[in-house]
Amino acid sequence: MRRARNSWVLPVSVLLALLLGLLPLPELLQPLRPYWLALVVAYWVIEGEGRQGLGFAFGVGLLADLAFGSLLGEQAMRLVILAFILQRFRTQLRFFPVPQQALAIGGLLLNDRVVNAAVHLAMGIPQLPWSYWLAPVIGMLLWPPLFVLLDSLRLSRRKPG
Repeated sequence: MRRARNSWVLPVSVLLALLLGLLPLPELLQPLRPYWLALVVAYWVIEGEGRQGLGFAFGVGLLADLAFGSLLGEQAMRLVILAFILQRFRTQLRFFPVPQQALAIGGLLLNDRVVNAAVHLAMGIPQLPWSYWLAPVIGMLLWPPLFVLLDSLRLSRRKPG
């Protein structure tokens, strides 16, 4: 028996990730903010039946660049790199247990931080604090509950009527 898919989950999850990225945090906690968009894009690239890929990541990244007021194309480039690596290893990642997926996602988030630091270095922005490098660990810890939540919403049956 095939389950009905909930098509609203993808746009709502991207919108919530954008809003969580824009949510004001105290200056001390700002570097610890997980990259919510990367987590949501990672979920959809891994579980999204092949329709969400580089174009999806690029579009979400441009939307994030406009919303965050960052350098146009910065978030898009970061998300496309993430999506490319995820697409390359999508088949293997789908069969990993969620804790092992979390480790892989943590590595990808760390890679994203390296790319982001390189972009900031190229732009002449001063180096970020050491706590900036803890955000991938927080994202890795958030992956299992986020994965379970999005998976249950995506695969839940629609109520009749």
